[in-house]
Amino acid sequence: MSDVIIRGARIYGEGEPQDVLISGGEIRGIGAGLDAPEGAEVIEAAGQVLLPGFVDLHTHLREPGREDTETIESGSAAGALGGYTAVFAMANTSPVADSVVITDHVWRRGQEVGLVDVHPVGAVTVGLEGKQLAEMATMASGIGKVKMFSDDGHCVYDPLIMRRALEYSSALGVLIAQHAEEPRLTVGAVAHEGPTAARLGLAGWPRAAEESIVARDALLARDAGARVHICHASTAGTVELMKWARGQGISITAEVTPHHLLLDDSRLETYDAVNRVNPPLREQSDIAALRQGLADGVIDCVATDHAPHAEQDKCCEFSAARPGMLGLETALAIVAQTMVETGLLDWRGVARVMSERPAEIVGLSDQGRPIAVGEPANLTLVDPDREWTVRAPELASIAQNSPFDAMTFGARVTTTLLRGRVTVGDGQVRP
Repeated sequence: MSDVIIRGARIYGEGEPQDVLISGGEIRGIGAGLDAPEGAEVIEAAGQVLLPGFVDLHTHLREPGREDTETIESGSAAGALGGYTAVFAMANTSPVADSVVITDHVWRRGQEVGLVDVHPVGAVTVGLEGKQLAEMATMASGIGKVKMFSDDGHCVYDPLIMRRALEYSSALGVLIAQHAEEPRLTVGAVAHEGPTAARLGLAGWPRAAEESIVARDALLARDAGARVHICHASTAGTVELMKWARGQGISITAEVTPHHLLLDDSRLETYDAVNRVNPPLREQSDIAALRQGLADGVIDCVATDHAPHAEQDKCCEFSAARPGMLGLETALAIVAQTMVETGLLDWRGVARVMSERPAEIVGLSDQGRPIAVGEPANLTLVDPDREWTVRAPELASIAQNSPFDAMTFGARVTTTLLRGRVTVGDGQVRP
């Protein structure tokens, strides 16, 4: 592993530019005018913002089963380009990641690719069917060391099954991440229940479908003495419920997606199925509450819910389309636009919501660490003034279902380092 020196980076976007010397996968020196060891790679940051590498708690990599839409290799490339050094691959693959055979495969394949650490997420229930708990202990003790379990794509809707899962997770020291959706309230639903859906003739998805599960699971976690994590929070009511639960001392965390920070249900006017997502795009009032909740720490972190889909699964009638959007490569740009440019977060705050807090939630000891001497060199450089336009066919993912296609943003990741090795340099992947 060669030495690397980053010249002239603004650490957390603060103070004067500093040099950062990296050797043996760790940060060895920070200061102005550091000497570069012979043979070291020099990265000219020119005042760019240096942050800890991002951690995504919610990624769909589709392998095994749907390698026509994404693979661990292509998804890892997308993650590295987005500034990520660790991602958590959801369990709704084919076959489902409800056994140690699958979760260990995902971990091994991620390590073979070597662009990001791909942590497998195990299913809570066998086959994501919500009826029988999966072998969580076996997956947690496997090579993949599963730290988080989720039936994402499906809600663990049976309260007794969810209670047992929480009790079991507490004993194992792992985390249950809930897809909060009361399925009896969303039968046939494809869009946020409101004036836009009514006018367009689209079946409405009420906020209560999410909020009722958030409230229920907060109470179940309280009684089980367990932790619960809420996936893709999307409503103002969920933010209020999180405040209430925290006030009760309940161990509950939540994530918000970039698309729920930026896009609202007015996007549905064209009936373009690229905008269909689960939970659906909400209203501007929800976006405002989610942004403020993220700034205040009520919503803990940003997670992409990166969900690649084949063209035939999106280029169809809106109600028949598969829900989901690409998110890894555009996440930082959206957070910069919605949170930094609006003054809700500074760059240290971005580090908190995209790196430090997600790593803390799942207990990653080597990610989301301070930028300091002796710490692992999992880092990302962001040019806060690099304007770029998203071109879906040029993204690293195999699928192209990005709702941000043709949008222009004002910040972009330029360099990513995983344990001191440059995985992305000047916006290009280094295998």
